[in-house]
Parts: sequence; C-alpha cells; structure tokens
Amino acid sequence: MSRSAVNSELPILKATGTGGTALAAFHNALVGVNLAHYNLIRLSSVIPPGTLIDPTGTAPAPTGSWGDRLYCVYAEQRTTTPGEEAWAGIGWVQRFGGGGLMVEHEGGSEAFVTDSILTTLYDMVQGCEADFGAPHFVVNGAHCTSKPVCSLVIAPFEMSSWHVGAPVPADLDVSRGSHPLEASANGRALSPSRA
Repeated sequence: MSRSAVNSELPILKATGTGGTALAAFHNALVGVNLAHYNLIRLSSVIPPGTLIDPTGTAPAPTGSWGDRLYCVYAEQRTTTPGEEAWAGIGWVQRFGGGGLMVEHEGGSEAFVTDSILTTLYDMVQGCEADFGAPHFVVNGAHCTSKPVCSLVIAPFEMSSWHVGAPVPADLDVSRGSHPLEASANGRALSPSRA
C-alpha cells in the first residue's frame, strides 16, 4: 500500500461513532475508517496538482505504522444530547489546470453543512470561477439517541513516519546550525537544545 494519495486519487472517507464520551465517539468514528492509530495533522484547503478526488471512498487510503503522522483534511461534529444530530462534510472544486480547493464544515443539520460548504467554495473562487469546475461534496450525519455520537468525513493525504532515519526536511534540520524557532525575545535568542 502507498503512504500517499497525493498525485493519485484521494479518497473521501466517512463514518459515525458512538462512545461513553464525545471523544470516544470521535475515536470510534476513526476506527470506522481504519485511521484511529495515526496522529492526525490537519491541513488547510489546497489540493496539490495531479491529485484527483474519489468521493466514493473506494480509492486506497495512505497506510503507515502505529503512531505515524497522517496529513489530512477532516470535518467532525459531536453531540452528547439525545435527539440532536451531528453532521460533517467536506467539499471541493478542482482547477482545470490541476489542483484545487477543499473545505470542511460541521453543524447540527445536513442543510446547514451543505449550505456552508457551497457558500465557502463559491466565495473562495470568486473572481476566478472560469478556472474551476463544479463544486462537489460528501456529508455524513449521526443522530444521538442516548450515548454521545460523532460524525466524521476525512480526506487522508499522506503518511509520515516518526522513525529514526526518516528524512528530515532541510528547513527543519537542526544539525545545519539554524532552526525556524530561533528568535529574539527580551534580548535573548530562543533556540532549541542541540544536545
């Protein structure tokens, strides 16, 4: 299996979870899409060129080892109140020249989430509508009957390992003598320990 869906087909996955707490319900929703054993790193809104979107969720998701970092866009809504609904969704537009934009929204109804996704996408492409295709979206909902519930929609982009020996990006390599955290505060330089 691949560690990346970038420059390939990015699946949009969805699941609902229940649990004794809202956080447990979120975890169980991640279990439902087989992503509960990764550390999620949330991305913003840009789809890299060469990357297509699979709204059916059948394209393979990136895979990795326990605790690896998963770069993703996700929407998740939780509720603990019986009778309430939890809705989450991801929407996107593809650029005709490659790449695109992706957004996520959550709320208490399908109509609210769908409207929020479409409004955001329309606003984001305003002034350059001719460069983008039609908007698409995937939404998911859950109804709380007794236990807390979570509705999740997630787009897993790429996996990255914590293992020793994994490549370190040049701009974060502290062995080169500089680090992006170096700064001046109250006349003192702040830098990470180089022990």
